Amino acid sequence: MRLKVVGDTQRFEPKIRALIEQAEHLTAANQRLTLTIAANYGGRWDILQARQPVREGKSGRERRSSEEQLAPYLAMSYAPEPDLFIRTGGEQRVSNFLLWQLAYSELLFHRYAVAGLRRRGARRSVSSPTAAASAASAAPASRSSRRSGPRSPERRAGGARAATAAALIAALLAALFSLLLRARCVRRAGRR
Repeated sequence: MRLKVVGDTQRFEPKIRALIEQAEHLTAANQRLTLTIAANYGGRWDILQARQPVREGKSGRERRSSEEQLAPYLAMSYAPEPDLFIRTGGEQRVSNFLLWQLAYSELLFHRYAVAGLRRRGARRSVSSPTAAASAASAAPASRSSRRSGPRSPERRAGGARAATAAALIAALLAALFSLLLRARCVRRAGRR
């Protein structure tokens, strides 16, 4: 699994930024699955930060940007645009999330929180042709295509790297959640 953290991480403590960089570096070669964590991410921020490199060195009318110029600088340029966006919990808005990428996505809003989302509702969500094609393309390779037999030293080393990366991801997630909880407590205390 490859880890990618998207968002403006400059506001995080240096220790957390170092953990993010280390976890991303350790998992960079993994290609089967990518876990993307949106931390301090906003769609408006993403578009604005993508414009900076495009605008540098241009003047006057040349400062205009095209989609082709901007797209490689977006935070999630490594991932395909989603076919289906599901928002749970009753909200019916995208809330500044993946504004550029959701332009042609199907949007589905459920009143249930994730834990309450029923299988029936999930099945209905993937009943459209684009969502079904997306789900089919995400299916894992068959067992027959996987290598079997004794593990080579390279595969054992890869397993050790994966375990180290998993531990780093767990530590990173714990640190991020701790930071978010602390920020939430500070906000609540400020309201009183």
